Amino acid sequence: MIPLHWRGLQDYSSCWESMRAWVDSSAPDQLWAVEHAPVYTQGQAGKPEHLLFAGDIPVVQTDRGGQITYHGPGQLILYPLIDIKAARIGVRDLITALEQSVVDVLAQRGIYASARKRAPGVYVGAAKISSLGLRVRKGRSFHGIALNVDMDLAPFDGINPCGYQSLPMTDARRLGITDLEAFKQAWPRHLMRHLIALGY
Repeated sequence: MIPLHWRGLQDYSSCWESMRAWVDSSAPDQLWAVEHAPVYTQGQAGKPEHLLFAGDIPVVQTDRGGQITYHGPGQLILYPLIDIKAARIGVRDLITALEQSVVDVLAQRGIYASARKRAPGVYVGAAKISSLGLRVRKGRSFHGIALNVDMDLAPFDGINPCGYQSLPMTDARRLGITDLEAFKQAWPRHLMRHLIALGY
């Protein structure tokens, strides 16, 4: 089992710096669960035109994959800090495990969701409920996957989420589920089950 560290509400930049420090260390694998104060994060492939209006929300250029997204309170994020080279887990397999863990935890609460091969993340119908962006350096994975549970979705109107114009965003509350604590308990267990199935 990978130790789970619940890190509470954290500033994005300081959390990102801690992840990079982990990559450069010999620390063991860890799974971080966090929420972030409001922030837009722009991935390495991010195009500036996808930021429509930031207002007073800070924008951070980061080193993960993907385009621009929004993080804020009520969105639960899992950061899998894993030496995938040592564990012999492929990047695509890790992405699938992350996405499927979201599908499973939502199904447990009666919400049908699915992943899309050409558009990473998890969707409920046409709306996106989970965004994903990873980075692997020195064979070690960092960054991760965000699940919208009970949050203010209005800041997503200031961007083209994940580079898609007019992509609707949703969260579990709008689908009838409001218990953030239940997701904190169940979601990491689903992810660990998928990692074990990969031979972790």
